[in-house]
Amino acid sequence: MASPQQQPPYLHLAELTASQFLEIWKHFDADGNGYIEGKELENFFQELEKARKGSGMMSKSDNFGEKMKEFMQKYDKNSDGKIEMAELAQILPTEENFLLCFRQHVGSSTEFMEAWRKYDTDRSGYIEANELKGFLSDLLKKANRPYDEPKLQEYTQTILRMFDLNGDGKLGLSEMSRLLPVQENFLLKFQGMKLTSEEFNAIFTFYDKDGSGYIDENELDALLKDLYEKNKKEMNIQQLTTYKKSVMSLAEAGKLYRKDLEIVLCSEPPM
Repeated sequence: MASPQQQPPYLHLAELTASQFLEIWKHFDADGNGYIEGKELENFFQELEKARKGSGMMSKSDNFGEKMKEFMQKYDKNSDGKIEMAELAQILPTEENFLLCFRQHVGSSTEFMEAWRKYDTDRSGYIEANELKGFLSDLLKKANRPYDEPKLQEYTQTILRMFDLNGDGKLGLSEMSRLLPVQENFLLKFQGMKLTSEEFNAIFTFYDKDGSGYIDENELDALLKDLYEKNKKEMNIQQLTTYKKSVMSLAEAGKLYRKDLEIVLCSEPPM
């Protein structure tokens, strides 16, 4: 993690590679919730101003608020007072602004999870890098988007560079879900409520009353409501239905097995 006094990377560059873009993102989205917001946003804007001036001078504080307001009007497309990854991709000139176009392709988190389930056959919470191309191709087909082979190759390479940072040839579900627009990304919603294996086991056992090793949709419904109440988070019925549908797309014939749910709710995917 970059320390606060360290100069954030690359904001001054005319062209950014995908991995530089990701580094900037990670630097400012300090809590990893999929948004740059609040204090993170102020830091980002100050650094951006500094980099654009190239002089190391801070903005005058009396018009800083004004400038920031203007900036948000221009780039905060959904006016939620926060910047998400797709919005940042419009601010920073990227070598391939593919993130933006990808987000427009991905239909819904349910489609995303259905495609994921096909490739994460051992339910490890990871897919192998060599399966990525098939995964992306499936997503684009589901979204009814025409694409050509060179384009698919380019997406695959870029996403590998962005998400397989430790080069182990594996891509984790929580990273890959960042291809989803934030409002569709139900996995991000659980970011602040991740469970340890012990907590998860206790909860799963509680809802899997008959010890069958799986729960059904109604039990999942109760489990999610409990989880939200326990974390004192608001959740409306529509959201609950969407999340439930996304999680249930991992299920087999309406049965959601322990391993499937673990991928979504645990802080570390099971080894």
